[in-house]
Amino acid sequence: MSQGTAVVCDTTAYLPSELAAERGIEVISLYVSIEDHQEAESEISDFVSFYEQLRASEEGATTSQPSVGDFIAVYEPLLDAGREIASVHLSAGISGTFEAANQARERLIAEGKGGERIHTFDSRSACGGTGLCVLAAAGAAASGEDGQAAIARAQQAREELKMWFAIDTLEYLRRGGRIGGARAWIGSALKIKPILTLEEEITPVERVRTRARSLERLRDYARQRHESGLDGWVVQHIQDPETAETLVDDCREIFGCEPVFVSEVGPVIGAHAGPGLLGVGSVSTAVLR
Repeated sequence: MSQGTAVVCDTTAYLPSELAAERGIEVISLYVSIEDHQEAESEISDFVSFYEQLRASEEGATTSQPSVGDFIAVYEPLLDAGREIASVHLSAGISGTFEAANQARERLIAEGKGGERIHTFDSRSACGGTGLCVLAAAGAAASGEDGQAAIARAQQAREELKMWFAIDTLEYLRRGGRIGGARAWIGSALKIKPILTLEEEITPVERVRTRARSLERLRDYARQRHESGLDGWVVQHIQDPETAETLVDDCREIFGCEPVFVSEVGPVIGAHAGPGLLGVGSVSTAVLR
């Protein structure tokens, strides 16, 4: 007897924990290592001291995907309860997380444990972008849709999605090797504040000179989204709640509604983006219902 569709994501969606709990979303953790100490991202409650360590570290931090076993530990009880699973993850272009989810699915099929009821989706995004895809899947699941329909809803959200990130420096991306198309900007004599998006991998959008200008550009993007009717919006930051709050106030005025969520990006993506990130993005409100 099916108990409905369960939605699973990973920690890099950075959904507020109370929102994930309210929507019944299961979250699988990625890992971060700094100064030879590895920890599950879900166990790190003090982002301040992590980012202090990151700033002070010569080597920076490294990150790793969940193991196949981590996925099985979450999938198996859901399958045992007769449920279908919609599993939505961080872009396969920058992480092996999606691949690990598929390997866990294959293993559960091979063992006759119902793995064919798992439907996986590569969000081709990260952070708030992935979060919006996850919430779209959860909306479909809550209205009684099966796993395939929940994934179709996540796909619809992904097609509508635009997410922009202003970062303070390219240094952390360069160090972590996740720089993608922004590589061309390394070594620029100008002191730049890059604005990036994630289209499977890190993609440069534009370069501005100051923090104030990058904030202004994020507001411009928000206005474009509102004009297109895409008002299901999110704001994210790393270690800059004050500027994020300013952006939230501006976006509240632009969109004329409350955010879907606001959250801080944690250590796994933060290790690669560095402190000072600000992000804004949206989908339609209809796709989240």
